[in-house]
This record gives sequence, C-alpha cells and structure tokens, in this order.
Amino acid sequence: MERWWVWPLTVVSMATVYLSPCGIAAFSSDTLINNVVMDDRTGRLYVGAVNGLYQLNSDLGLEVRVETGPKKDNPQCTPPVTDACENSKETNNHNKLLLVFQDRNELVVCGSLFRGICSLRNLSNVDNVEYYSDNNGEKSYVASSEQGVSVVGVMSFFQKGGQKLPVFLVAKGYGSYDSTKLISTRILQEYNKEWVYFDSIIEASAVQANPFVLRYRHDFRFAFKDNNFVYFLFSRTLGLPDNKNFTFIARMCEDDQSYYSYTELQLNCSATNKYNKVQAAFVGAPGAVLALNLTASGQYGTVSASDKVLFVAFASEEETSSALCSYPLKSINDRLVEVIGACYSQAGSINGKPAVYSPYSSKSEDVCNGNSNTNSGQSPMVDLYKCGAEFLPSPLASKAAFALTAEPSWFRNVHMTAVAVAVEMEHAVAFVGTANGEVLKVHLSAQPETYGRASSDVTGDKVNKNLLFDSSLQHLYITTEKKITKVPVQTCHLKKDCHSCVSMKDPFCGWCVLEGKCSRKQDCSRSEEANTWLWSPHQQCLRIQTFQPPNLSCEKRHQVEINIPSLPRLMKHDELLCSFDCVRQGQIFNFTTSATAVKDNPVQVVCSLPDPEIIPPTPAQQDYVSVPVRVLVNGTIVLTSGEYQFYNCAAAVRRNENTPCISCVNSRWGCQWDAQDHVCSDVNDAAAGEHVIKPQQPENCPQFGSPEPQLIPVGVRIPIRFQGQNLEIYKGQRFSIGTDLMKSTEKEVTQVDASEFEFPGFEFPHDKQQELNVSFHVKDRGTERKIDSTLTVVLYSCSVGREDCSLCKHADAKYSCVWCAASQTCVYQNLCTPQDSAPCPDPRITDIIPHFGPLNGRISVTIKGSNMGIKKEDVKRITVAGVDCVHLPDRYSVSTSVVCEIGPKRTPPHDLPPEQTDHGPVEVEVEGGRRGTSRVIFTYRDPNPKEVHPAKGPAAGGTDITIEGEHLDTATMDDVAVSVGNVPCEVLSFGKTITCKTGKYRGQKVPSDPLTVTVKYGKNTTKDVPAAFQYAENPKITNFDPKSSFVCGGRRVRVRGIGFDLIQTAKMKVLLTDDSVNTTPVEFFEDALSKNDTVIEFYSPKVSCCEDGQSLRTVVQLDNMEEDLKGFEYHPVPSFDKLSKNVITDTSVIIVNGRGFSKAMTAKEAEAFVGDARCNVNILQDDKLILDAPSSQPTSKHLRRDSTNGSLELTVKFGYGRWVVDSVYYPDVDRIPLAIIIPAVIVPMLLFIAVSVYCYRRKSQQAEREYEKVKHQLESLEESVRDRCKKEFTDLMIEMEDHTSDLSEGRIPFLDYKTYTDRNFFLPSKEGANDPMITGRIQITEGRRANVAQALNQFSNLLNSKTFLINFIRTLEGRSDFNARSRGYFASLLTVALHGKLEYYTDIMRTLLLELMNEHVQSKNPKLMLRRSETVVERMLCNWMSICLYQFLRDTAGEPLYKLFKALKHQVEKGPVDAKLKKAKYTLNDTGLLGDDVEYSVLTLQVLVHGEGPDVTPVKVLNCDTITQVKEKIIDQVYRNLPYSQRPKVENVALEWRPGSTGQILSDLDLTTQKEGRWRRLNTLAHYNVRDNATLVLSRVLHAQSFHQHQDSHDEKNALLEDDNTFHLVRPTDELDEVKSKRGSMKDKAMTKAITEIYLTRLLSVKGTLQQFVDDFFRSVLCSSSVVPPAVKYFFDFLDEQAQRHDNVDEETLHIWKTNSLPMRFWVNILRNPHFIFDVHVTEVVDASLHVIAQTFMDACTKTEHKLSRESPSNKLLYAKEISTYKKMVDDYYTGISQMVPVSDQDMNTHLAEVSRQHTEKLNTQVALHQLYQYASKYFDAIIQSLDEDPAAQNKQLTVRLQQVAAALEHKTTDL
Repeated sequence: MERWWVWPLTVVSMATVYLSPCGIAAFSSDTLINNVVMDDRTGRLYVGAVNGLYQLNSDLGLEVRVETGPKKDNPQCTPPVTDACENSKETNNHNKLLLVFQDRNELVVCGSLFRGICSLRNLSNVDNVEYYSDNNGEKSYVASSEQGVSVVGVMSFFQKGGQKLPVFLVAKGYGSYDSTKLISTRILQEYNKEWVYFDSIIEASAVQANPFVLRYRHDFRFAFKDNNFVYFLFSRTLGLPDNKNFTFIARMCEDDQSYYSYTELQLNCSATNKYNKVQAAFVGAPGAVLALNLTASGQYGTVSASDKVLFVAFASEEETSSALCSYPLKSINDRLVEVIGACYSQAGSINGKPAVYSPYSSKSEDVCNGNSNTNSGQSPMVDLYKCGAEFLPSPLASKAAFALTAEPSWFRNVHMTAVAVAVEMEHAVAFVGTANGEVLKVHLSAQPETYGRASSDVTGDKVNKNLLFDSSLQHLYITTEKKITKVPVQTCHLKKDCHSCVSMKDPFCGWCVLEGKCSRKQDCSRSEEANTWLWSPHQQCLRIQTFQPPNLSCEKRHQVEINIPSLPRLMKHDELLCSFDCVRQGQIFNFTTSATAVKDNPVQVVCSLPDPEIIPPTPAQQDYVSVPVRVLVNGTIVLTSGEYQFYNCAAAVRRNENTPCISCVNSRWGCQWDAQDHVCSDVNDAAAGEHVIKPQQPENCPQFGSPEPQLIPVGVRIPIRFQGQNLEIYKGQRFSIGTDLMKSTEKEVTQVDASEFEFPGFEFPHDKQQELNVSFHVKDRGTERKIDSTLTVVLYSCSVGREDCSLCKHADAKYSCVWCAASQTCVYQNLCTPQDSAPCPDPRITDIIPHFGPLNGRISVTIKGSNMGIKKEDVKRITVAGVDCVHLPDRYSVSTSVVCEIGPKRTPPHDLPPEQTDHGPVEVEVEGGRRGTSRVIFTYRDPNPKEVHPAKGPAAGGTDITIEGEHLDTATMDDVAVSVGNVPCEVLSFGKTITCKTGKYRGQKVPSDPLTVTVKYGKNTTKDVPAAFQYAENPKITNFDPKSSFVCGGRRVRVRGIGFDLIQTAKMKVLLTDDSVNTTPVEFFEDALSKNDTVIEFYSPKVSCCEDGQSLRTVVQLDNMEEDLKGFEYHPVPSFDKLSKNVITDTSVIIVNGRGFSKAMTAKEAEAFVGDARCNVNILQDDKLILDAPSSQPTSKHLRRDSTNGSLELTVKFGYGRWVVDSVYYPDVDRIPLAIIIPAVIVPMLLFIAVSVYCYRRKSQQAEREYEKVKHQLESLEESVRDRCKKEFTDLMIEMEDHTSDLSEGRIPFLDYKTYTDRNFFLPSKEGANDPMITGRIQITEGRRANVAQALNQFSNLLNSKTFLINFIRTLEGRSDFNARSRGYFASLLTVALHGKLEYYTDIMRTLLLELMNEHVQSKNPKLMLRRSETVVERMLCNWMSICLYQFLRDTAGEPLYKLFKALKHQVEKGPVDAKLKKAKYTLNDTGLLGDDVEYSVLTLQVLVHGEGPDVTPVKVLNCDTITQVKEKIIDQVYRNLPYSQRPKVENVALEWRPGSTGQILSDLDLTTQKEGRWRRLNTLAHYNVRDNATLVLSRVLHAQSFHQHQDSHDEKNALLEDDNTFHLVRPTDELDEVKSKRGSMKDKAMTKAITEIYLTRLLSVKGTLQQFVDDFFRSVLCSSSVVPPAVKYFFDFLDEQAQRHDNVDEETLHIWKTNSLPMRFWVNILRNPHFIFDVHVTEVVDASLHVIAQTFMDACTKTEHKLSRESPSNKLLYAKEISTYKKMVDDYYTGISQMVPVSDQDMNTHLAEVSRQHTEKLNTQVALHQLYQYASKYFDAIIQSLDEDPAAQNKQLTVRLQQVAAALEHKTTDL
C-alpha cells in the first residue's frame, strides 16, 4: 500500500494553510496540482497532486494528507511491479482523475502509476482506503501512465439484473502503454464474480480501440451528465496530415450498454472557427439577460433563464488569443438529433448535403446508405431509437458544414485555461482563468466587458481548469500549479464611496444609498425600495440636478431647494442635513444645517445657505466662488454632493475691463450697472434712472464703437472716427483714448457731432506680423474711469512676408501696398514717393537643387530666388544647361520657387567639344520677357556605383548597406531609389555615399545567389552593382539565460545562437499588451551590451507596472527580425524585511530576510552595500541573503539623518532595482557582544598570569619572557577571533551550501523504521549488537518451533488483556531485583510486542501514567515525575514518543539536525584533532579543546580507488592527520553518497602512496615511527612528507594483517604492537620526560595550563560559526506555528487535563512535566545520538560538542534561572546570551500547542492504527514475546499469586491461561 501520513486539521493546518495579507485563505502543495473536486454536501475539497492527495475543509484547512508516490514503476511492466521488472525506477505519481461518489461517501482516485490503476477512498478521511488492488489485470487499467494524456470522467449507473450498479465513465487520450479504450465504463463494486472493482464492463470496439491511433490526438477537457445523457468535450484532429485540431462534443445515453448512441458534434467558435481548440468548460444557467441575448441572436430558438448553457473557453492555434463561446444544451441536443436523424432516415444528408460520417472508421462515406425512412405514418427512427441500436450505424459524427457555430461572447489576447459562470441579478458573470495566473471577471452582457480580476496573488503560474465555486456560491476556488486560493466572488465592501462602487461595473455590487456602503443587494436592508440600491453596471450615483435658486449673491442669505432626481423615499426617522465647506484665510468653516424633503415633491430637499461672512472670497479672474455642498442622511451618510456657486457682481467687470458696463449686465448672474457710480451690483428694483442699466440690456450702456477705417497701416498716422451712444450723463465731459501698443500714451478724443468722435491716429511701430487686432479703451478724463469701448481695428504691415516686388504686387488690393523702387521694399502707398507703376525687376536666381543631374535627365530641379512671377502662369520658359525644363505648376510658389523636370543632356554639334554641353546656368523667363540667369551652374554627369558593404545580411532584412562609387550624389534623395534584387531598400542617407536599409527577402532559396544592387536616379537612369549583396539565413536563437528578471530590469541576459555577426542592431524588448484584441502594444527596450557571432548580451528592460488583463511578451529584435524569448518571465520586485539585528558583529555577517529573492537573481549577480562600501553576497536563497560586511566601519555619504550612532544605509541592488533595506551600525568597543564571556573567561586568565609572573619574577628571567609571550598570545587571539569567526562562518556556509543544496529525504541517510526503533529501544544493551532483539534470532530447536510459535501467540493474547498486563507490570516493579536497566529493557520489549495494537499500548501507558501521577502528587513531589526512566511506564512513554515522532523527524526536523551534525563534523575536522587524546582545535567542549597551537597545512590529495576505474577524487586533509584519520576522510569523500553502514571500514582498507616508481603503504605505526624518549609519535602525512596534490591509492584488504606484509622481522611486528606509550599531537600533561629537572617540569606544567585556557577563545569562534545551524534545529522542533506532530498535542493536552485535576500542580510543575516528557525524554536523546535516526558515525570529538548543544537545549527547557559567574562551566557561558531567547521559544511552543484545536481520541487512534499497519511486520515481534516471557518465567510464582488475588483476573481465568503458556514453552508442571 501507499506510504502515508495523516495529520489532523488541528495540527497541520498551520503549516499548509495561511492567510494572505488581504485575509484570503490559501493552500500550498509541494508538488504540481493535477485535479481538484468538491463534495457539495460537506464543502470539502479533494486535491490530487503529483505524489500527494489532500483533503481540505471549505476554508482550505488541511484535514488529511496522503503520500501517493514516488514508487518503483516501469510502464512496460504489468502490475504489480516487483523486483523482477527490469529498469523499474522511482516514478512520480500524477493524479489523473478524481471523482466524488456521494452515494457511498467514497472518492475515486486514479494516478499515473501502474498503468493508471485507481483506488477507492473514504470521503470523510481519504487516508482510509476502501479498495485498492494492482493484480486485476488489464481490464482494471483506467487512466494513463503518461503525464501529458488528458483523462476525464463522470459518475453514472449501469442496469444489470434488475440492479442499478454504480459505475463511472472515463474518456482519455492516447498513451503508449495505456488501456486501449477511448471511452470506458468502470464498475465500482464486485458483481457475481464476473466483475471486480474498476473493471471495464462494456466492450465497444468502435469507440474503444480504433480511435487510439496517435494521429487523432484526443485532448479531453470536460465531462458532465444531463437529462440521462453523458457528454464529453474534447479536441482532436481529423486524422489528416495537417494535424489541425477541431473541437467536438460527444453524447451518449447514460444507460447505453453498447455505446450505440455515441455521436460527435463539431463545435465552432467564430464563423471561421478561428478559435478551434477547447481549453475548459462549465455548464450552468445563463440568467435572464444572457438568455434573452441568446434568444435574440436567432441561432438557438427560445432560451430561458433556467436552461443549461455550455460555456466553453477556446484557444486559437494560429495566434496567442482565446475566446469564450456559449452553447445552449437544448441547441446541442437538437443539432445532434438532426444529424442522427439524417443518418437514420435521410441517407446521411440534410438539404441534399452530406451531414454525417463515421469517425475512426475505414468504411466508405456511405455509412448511412439504405436507411431512408419514407413512411410518414411512422415515428422517425431517431425517436424510436433514441439510444441507437445494433442494426443502426454508429459511431457518428457531424460534418464540418453542420457544426454548431457560436460567435465569441468575449475574446482576448491571452490564453484562457479555465472558466466558471455565476448568475447575479439575472446577469451572467464569467470567471476566466488565464495562462499567466490571472482570473478575469467578465460581465456577459450584450456587450461583454472585463470589469476586474479575482483578488488573488498573481504568481505567473497558469490557472488549472478546475475553477470551482463553494457551496454557497460566495467564493471561488482558484487553482494554479501549486496553490489553491479561496477568493470572494465580489469585493464590494472595499469600495468606500458611490463613484468607485458604481465605476466597478460589477454585477454583484451596488451602492446602498441609505447605509453609505457598497454591497450586494441582499446585504442592503431597504434594497427593495426604489433608488435605495444603485446597481453597479447600469445605474448612476445620486446627483444634484438643480439648485433653486441656481446661484446666489455672496452678500445675501437665503434657502435653497436641491433637486435630486433619484432621491429614495425617506422614512420619518431619517434625518436630512446639508453641509457646506467654506475656506477663508486657510481655515475651513463647516456650515451644517438641517434639511427637509418637500412633501409635494419628494425629490426636493430644502436647506439654508451659509452666512455671507463665511463664504470664501471670490478668486481672481472669476466672478463667482464654488462652495462644496453635501446632503447627508442620519448624521454621517452622504447621499450626494455638488457645488453651489455664490456670485460677486462687483467682480463681473474683470471679464473685460474695456467694457465694464457690458461685462456687468451680460453676466449670467443678472447684475445691474450704475453708470453714475461706475459700479456693478446685484439687481435692485429700488434703484432707477437713466444711469442704471438693467441686466441683459448691453445696448443701454454708454459706449463707443464702429471705428472707421478698419485697416490701419503701420508707420502712418491715420485719423480714426467712431460712434458714441448713451452718453447723456457724460455731456460736456472730455475723453481720452489709448491701447497697449501706445504704451503710456493717450490721445484726446474730439467730438465731431452729437454721436461721432475722432482721434488723430497714431504711428504704430509694429513689424512682426502682417496683421494684428488692436483694441482701444476710452476714459472719462475727469474721473479716469473707463467707458465701454468696442473699438477694434486691424493693424497691418506691407513689408512683412513681402520681401520682393512680385510678392508685394501679389498682396490684396485692400492693403494699398506698393513696391517702392527707391527703397526696394514693399510699403503702404503713401510712404513711397515718387509713386510709379514700373514693372518688377528681372528674376533673380539664388540657388538650384540639385546641382547635378543624370545624363538622361527626368529628375525635378527646384529653382530658388525672387521675382519669379506673381502667379504660376507668369513662368514662360525654363532652361537648364541649355536644355528645356518642363514647368511643374502644382509645385510653384509665388515669386520664390519654381520646379521643373529636366530633359536629357543635349547632343553637341560636331564643332563643339562634349564638355561644353554637359553643364551650364539655369535661365527663367517670366511675363513681360524678363529673364533671370543663375550664377550657379547645373552639371550633367553619370553616377557610377561601384561597391556595396556589407555584402551579406539576413533574409529578414533590416541591414544598413552603404553604396560607394563616383558621383553618387547626383540628383536628390527624393529622386533616388535602391533595390537589392527586386527587394526595395529604404534610402536612409544620400551624399558621397548612399545608405539604405534592406527589405525582407521573399525568395525560396536561402542563402540567395549574390544579387544585383540597383540604384535608380529619376525616371530614366538605372545603375547596377552586379553580385553585390547576398541574403543569408536569418540568425537563430538556440538558448538564453537567465530566464527571468524582476520588473525593475537591469539583469544581464545572455542570448545564444548562430549568425549574430550579420546583425547590426540588436534590442531586447518587452511588449506590454492589453488582453483585448487589436491593442497597440507598449514597448520597453534595451540595446545590446555586447555581441559576437554566437552570443549577444543585454540588460533586461525595466518594465512599468502591469494593469489587469495585461501580459508581457519578451522578444529580441535583430534588425528587422523579432524572436520571442519564450519562457522568459518577469517577476514582481522582491520584498525585504527589516533586519532583526542592526549591529554588525565581529563575524561581519549580515542576514537579510524577505521574499522572492531567488525568482530572478543569483548570489553572483546581486550587489549589496554598507554605506558606500561593497559587501560580498555569499548566499542567496528565496527568503534569505547572507552578506559579508566590511570588517571595519567604512566612511560613507549615506549616513542616516536620524542616526545617533553613525548608522549606515544597507542597500541591496538587483539589476536596476535598488532598495534601502535598513540601517546598520558598528558597535563601540563597550558594546562588544562578548561582554559577558570576555570578563568571565579572559579576565581570570589575565589575573592568573599576572600573579604567576609576579611570583616567579625574582626566581627566573625565563618566566618573565614566558609571561610576555602569553600576553602577546592573548592580544593576538583576542584580535583575531573576529576575523576567524567571520571567515569560518562564511567558509562553512559556502561548504554547507554545496553539501546540502541537493539534500532531500532521499539523500539524507535516514534509518529505516526497524533500525531506528532498535537503536532507540535497545542501545546500549548488555549484549550490544548481539542482543536477540537486534539480531532477530533466538535459540529454538527446529522441532519445537511450531509449538513455541503457537504458545507465543497465546502469550500475546494474554498481554492484550489489560488486567493481565497491569498485574504483570506491577508484580515485576514490586521485585527488588527488577532494577532500572531491566525495567527499561522490559518496557522496550513490551513496545515491540504490542506494536501491532498501538492504540491499546497507549491506553496501558495512560493508565500507568495516571497511577504514577497520583503517586507523585500525593507524596508532595509532583515536580519529580518523569525526571528519570526508573519505571516501566516512563520508558514506555519514551518509546511512544520515538514511534510517533519518526515521520516528523523524516519530514521536518531531520534535515536541520542532519545539517547541524554535518556542519559540526566539518568544523571539527577542518582543524587538527588529536587521535589519542580525542581533543580538537575546533570544538564546543572546553574539556575536549586542544591546548596547543599545532602547526598544520591543508593538503588536497588525488585519491584513486583500486578496482573502481581511473577517476580520481580530490580529498582535503591536514598534513598533521594520522593515517587512520586520512583514511576516514577519504572514505567520507569517496563514498559520500553511501550511508555509513555500507561504506568500507578503516581497518579493511589500505592506503598506498606512490611518489615515484614504487609505492609505499602508509600506516599509523611502522619502523619509521619517531621516538621521543619512551614515547612514540603516530605517523602523519607530514611524517611521510606527502605533498599537496599527491596521488594515493585506496584499496580493500581481506584482513588487518595485510597492512604489515612488507615487514619481515618478527621483532618489527612486536615493536609495532607496543602502542601503550604512543601519542599524536600532544603528550598527556601528566606524563613528563624524566630527563627534565623537577623545577623545570613544574614550570612547564604551569605554562601549559595557562596557555591551554587562552585557547578557550576558540570556543567562541566555533560557536559563532555554528549558530545558524543550532538556531535552525531549535526552531524546527520548537515552532508551533508550523508542523506539530499530533502525538505531542495529544499528550500535552493529557498533561493539561491532569494538572487541572490536582490542586497542587502549578504552571511550573506542568512546564516540568511537558519538558520531561518531550524535550528531555526524546529530543535530547536524538540530539546526543544522531546515529539513532541517521546512518552515520559519530566520533568522540563530535559527540563532545553535541553534548554541549544538548545541555543548552536542556537549560532552555528549564524554568530555573542560571546565574553566571566566573566559576560557571564554559559551555553555560558560551550560550549565555542565547539562552533567554531559547527559553522564550520553549514557552511560546508550549503556549502555541495549548491553543491548538484538540486532537480527539478517535483521530489519535486512527493515526496509531496506521503506524501499526505500516511497520509492525518489520519488527521482531516473536522475539520480543519470547524475551518477555523470560521475565514471566523468572517471576512466575509471584505473577500467579498476583493474578489469583485479583477478582477480574479470576473471572478471565488468566492464571490458567498463563500456566498453559508455561506448559507449552518450558514444560512447566501445572495444576491442569
């Protein structure tokens, strides 16, 4: 059966389900999700993924997880797959089909393993397998073993023998090794020994075997049932070579037992079937509106709101676009009946056209012939045989001409992958999933539109076709590749105002007017009343239509009536208010007043306007001020708002200061003008008289107008007369006139008669424009007040734009302009004397374009000059170099330009040399015989293009070619055309050389032959450069990397390919396109950085943010060619968390946490800076950056402004993106984090040294020097510890990154379950590895084996009696000789014996624990409980934890523990390790610290393994390593992929060094071993003088004696065996050479001790280096927010319950109980003994350091505070700083577990039962029973006595049963 684990919701949901920042529930899978289904009754979701099956609740909480793979499989082997199957390998299990079988509460699960076999699981707990078998043969192969083959299914029934048998129908595509059935019916029960589960029970070869030809390419996407029919939706080809796909829907009767009714109908989406391939589908009701639209289309007849419609998402194979089409099921059925009827009754034709054919058949097309039914009295055959019949043709399919066609409801430039449709307010809303991870919301109205996107994170992964609504239809489950998100179908509540609510156009939403919120209609309390809920798509917010009065003077008080057309009817309790916001002098005054609705007109509201004092002042350039007004209901809810205008008549004159009266009375405010007071004011009926001009009576204003003349020339003073009217009040007054052009000058106005006035004019000096409007103002000279003046004249200049005579005479006669010969200018006629009408001068030619022309002419020549006529007809004749030039009238410009087309060069007379006819001037003759001749010479010449470069370019064109030769700059650029072959070449530049851009080559042959480059000059001259250019093959892109970038851009992208040398311009472009069709894309691009023939490098372009419905397309433009970079992805910019520690410690390592780092960046590319100093990025993971900061504080301009401690900005740079993560600072000296450790360790040393030196100063100068030496050592060590920590941590992280980058459960050497339990239960034991429980062997003669086995089974039954077992345990524990070791061993035997019933074992343990608890509580010592394993139950608890946490170790805690072990081992072995003293330079244990500074160097050996090929393995060792240590390191490296138990042992291998022609066997001791007195030093690599990169050979030996085969002498062998006095690096401190004097010996001893303690600082270095790994392990086992094993929650709840039962159990005692039961009892044991879970070897040195970490873990779990002092052990000082953090971690862990949902007894028992089922058969249960019986035998009489005294035991005859067992096992005499 499958490996599995079950984690109850309460424990696991925290690890797999999380809430996004928006509160959206989500579930993440470790692997690709294949299928999702929902049980409508419970709302549960079932998720089929690669290698996993998940059961989720409706909120995506994980209830059950089942592991379904990988497993060993080979598709070519017939299941069951055993070891006999060759080439079987671990294969992933892809889920192919999930179906909910509600009638029996079961789930059908089909995977890709074992030919697609299925299983039945319980819907309530999918871990419970109802049925599974892999040996039922080919008939039970349901799905497909190939990942790409699609499978769909639907539940159904099958009539058999009067029973309705449960079945499901399956449709699937072609697979090489699959069942050969396109459609099959699978039974879900056994039936009369005829069928078993999952058998295919219908054989119909026509639609089962024949279709399975690869060429049809079936791709099934959807299956459903309706009205006793089953439907399958799929795409396939027609089996033709073009492989074009078409979409079909197949229908068959649900109870069709032969598939006779199977018929396919082609579905077309668009008239041209552009969207030809189905992607996903949904069946649902259309709603009334869409039903009406479908009916109106005329294609489907009448469609009602309740009819079912098939909504299908199609894709186009021709382009990246998709469409949504809708097909009413009724129309599909009608068309199918029509097609079937045509075959049955009309010989396969409809209206004379063939309509039907038989798919997948080799029959001829006349499959329906001979079936014509002409008897009109009978029912049609299609009605008589609705489900077909054996004698009727089948299967059938419609011809393309009779496909059911629908026009797309909606289409976009994206790839649709899923669709689901809901109905709201009778409107259909489609949720459409896309390939880029979006789910778009589409309102399927008459004009469908996208109105938003489902509120889930867009990951870029495509949306799975399973888009599901929850049972309430309130939420949508969106599935992407590895994630499911539950999102609401609407987010109305996020919109806080009416405008944003209505502008959403969301059919689910509307504005609840009286509650001021955006909501669904049912959530608005009075929504049934008119206008109280405004629907988002079609209604508008309440608006103020009118005010009455519409405006008001800012000086008046008044009430205003506000007309709100859609105002809802208000209740009596609804209170209305009006609120005005007035701003005066920067302060806001809110004026709020009550309002009332007008009774007779319920849409009108009356309220008071604000007082004039608070109305804001009128802004400049305006005559009114707008004041915001809001109408409120019930205090705070805004019904609507608008602006009310307060006008200011006094400001109305600002509109035109020259006409104050007219501006006043014409204003829209109805102001009146008082001419006497010269003021504009509000209308006042009391004010009257001629001087008061009423509103809209501008004709009554005193004013001046009607000037004469209207045209005024500049430079001439011309009197201007004008009219005056309504001037009675100014009688006798004098007036002045002026304008801006007169500057400060004003002229007096002369009154000619009663209404006519005049002023003498002004000489205006204006010469910038031909014409200018000039407005005059008129003032009363007495008051300086302006009187309305509408006097405006046109000022003009004759000289502007009329620089020659012809232009002057071309001027309009009204200007009276003349050409003045004297001044040679165009002036007003009165300014020129004498005036004459002489003709204009001769034409003057200033330039010709071009200066050169081809010999054949026919090019245009442009002649520039002056006086070349007034109109085009004035040009009479043009010659160029003596050749007539044809005038082109349409290109003539008056006087200044004449264009003509020249003819060919004239042929010279015989008496003239040719050179005299190839050039000459240009001559123009105009009206009147006037001629002009140019000084510029025009030359005929022959252009001669000679060469072209480059000579080759891509066929796509776009190459800039340069043409060189002679006289190429003949004619102009407009006259020149270039072509390559027949392909036009766009001219880019023209001159001495010609540059053009090649077009796209359309020839068949590529590369082309060398083509002629043709240059054409004008219409008559063509010049060729033969074989000048060749079109080559377009460059090809083969690969590119990296394949992603952040949207900030700037990542270096390398594009690889061939042919790039042909390319001149390369760009990387990102096209931002809207998902709607025909949208112009927005581009972002970067030019190439570098280029050669095979590689182009770019920086990825920066991309602005993308809106909904927009997608990114990345291309490389190579000249004219664009190549898609398919698979290049843009990711959102990463996010950075604030640093947890801002201080840069001695390690100089900064850890930056965040999200999304590795999506588009690597450590090599990333940059980081502290201030201006660069940091090295050592490691980059998705959520973590590890930076190496400068060791000392850099100077920087980037100091934080708010810093008080010199903080520097920590900046991270990814490409163009730059983020300031946080500020960091370097600590002052007094902030060193070692402040506790240094005083506690270093200061005592200094004092000790100082005292020692003082005492010995007088006696020995030698001691003084030694003291100085020690002091120097101290200083150098203290100074270097920072560098060491920093360097070694970085090295270790890089090393561990290499070691652990590919770690997985498969690579970590986990022990199998039996070995794990053996080591945890029985090591160490008295008999060690020979313990029967480990060997599995007991001494029983063959003849007694059967009897013993039977007796042991009887004994097992006895143990399963709770009464017997409790008595058994109590009796043993009551015996004084049953010691603690025996109790532990007995408990472990009992654990194995009862492993098959772990739930029973748990019950026994609980019973005994309750007794133990009562005993401790009553003895007033509850804190002592579980402290030691002195009782059977305490050891049982330890074993129970080991069993229940095994899977947790493999899944969660194992990896960080293994990394910690590997890191510690690596750190220890990188420095010297004394092989004899078991002390190391790098350790955490002060007693195991090597007290000498041993000199050593690192060597890299090239190791060749004898007999395993020529490959060498580099191995790093130390030259001070012993030969045994070297062998161990070599074996570790060479066999690193093997677990320790499978590696050769050190004593079984020999190491040979071959420095020359001969080899030398290396060993720890030989004749070359050095002696120091009676001491011998173990041989090292340095002893043998082995150098770096030396080659060594590792070979296996049969026995240890082979090491010494080269030694001949018996004495030599004896000498090697005397190793009692050997040492490695340091001799033991208590053994001194006898040659030294006693005094000298004492000095050496003292100095040795002092120096040893100095090296304690190394502990800090190792601790700092390993800190991250220690933290990671502690977090993995003490984090309640992630995975917590159910056993832990269950047992902690048990302890909580018992603590509440007893009064004297406080929180501290409960904490101790929990600590003693889990951390102390299990985790400390595993931490000290990694070989209990991993197949590894733990050396003594590593073990010593693990004990320090374990002790720290123990300290963290205690409530006792440890006060540190100088006498404290070094290991406690070492972790003094972290211990408080760890303690809090433990407290939080216990608290978090207590807050989880409880694990029920039932859930726990289910879990335990599965563990029993999985593992019991692997254990030595019989041996355990036999060993247990030995205890029963030893204490037989006492047990019998105990049972006899127990009434319950007597009732069950337990005594007799035990005696029977004894008689069978050892022939004991009983009373029987």
